[in-house]
Amino acid sequence: MLDFSTMIKIRTIFCILGLLAAAAAQQPAASPRALPAKRYLDLAAIKTIVSAMEAEATARHVKVTIMIVDDGGATIFLEKGDGQSINTVEFARGKARFAALYGMPSKNAGEWIKDGNSGPVVFPAYFPAQGGVPIKIGEELVGGVAASGADSPVDEAIAQAGVDALKKSLQ
Repeated sequence: MLDFSTMIKIRTIFCILGLLAAAAAQQPAASPRALPAKRYLDLAAIKTIVSAMEAEATARHVKVTIMIVDDGGATIFLEKGDGQSINTVEFARGKARFAALYGMPSKNAGEWIKDGNSGPVVFPAYFPAQGGVPIKIGEELVGGVAASGADSPVDEAIAQAGVDALKKSLQ
C-alpha cells in the first residue's frame, strides 16, 4: 500500500502531465516547410525564343549560332548556324553565360575590360563581346541567350528578339 506522501506525488505528476497534454493540444500543428518556387526555361519557352531568333536572323539575311543557357550557365540549347565556324559555338556560349550569371548584356563585359577590369577575361567561360542578353521573367533571372556569327550589334538584336518573343508569349 502507498503512503499518503507518495500518493500526493503521483497525483501531482499526473496533474502536470495533464496540463502539458492540454497545452500541447492548444498549439497549432507545425506546417511543413515549403521550398521556394523557381522558374525555369521549359521546352516550349526554348522553342519560342529560338523561333523568334531564327526569324530575326532571316529578316537580317544572316546565319548565326544560337545558344541558350540556364540561370547557372549550363547549355540547354545549341544551334550552330549553317556555314558558321565552330568558334561561334564557344563565342555564343561565353556571351550567354555572362548574360545569365551577371544578369546583364554581354557587351558590358567588353566595356569592363576597356575600363581596366580583367574579371571577364580571367573567368575562362565568358566571351566579352556584344551578342548575349539575360532572360528575365519579371525580376527573376532564368537564363541567358546569345547569337554569334554576325556583327556584334546584330547578334544582340537577334538575341533580344528571342527574349522579347518569350515575354510576349507569357502575357
